[in-house]
Amino acid sequence: MFDVGFAELFLLALIGLLVLGPERLPGVARTIGGYVRKARSSWISLRNTIEAELAEADIAAPIKQTSEELKQIGKDLADMSAYTPEKQESVTPEPQALADTDTEKEPDPATDSNNSKDENA
Repeated sequence: MFDVGFAELFLLALIGLLVLGPERLPGVARTIGGYVRKARSSWISLRNTIEAELAEADIAAPIKQTSEELKQIGKDLADMSAYTPEKQESVTPEPQALADTDTEKEPDPATDSNNSKDENA
């Protein structure tokens, strides 16, 4: 976090020893350590909370979209249940219509332009 090496820590301890004296230095060091520990745990807690909120926001959008799609599918299924088989019209052709489409007329050679071109060539 801070680039503090052994030399800097030794210099700070020496200055603290000279300023505070050997009696009060351990108590002050303990108090400072407690504050640093609380600050570090607060920072970690804050970081975890922010990361959790961001992860939840990333997950919430697809879940909301999927929920809306499922609601739309439910509406479509409800509309389809109103469309019962009794209301359906017959799509099978009548027998007479089938007989008309089965018989094909032979092409007339006089009106068929492809056949007349082949004969002339």
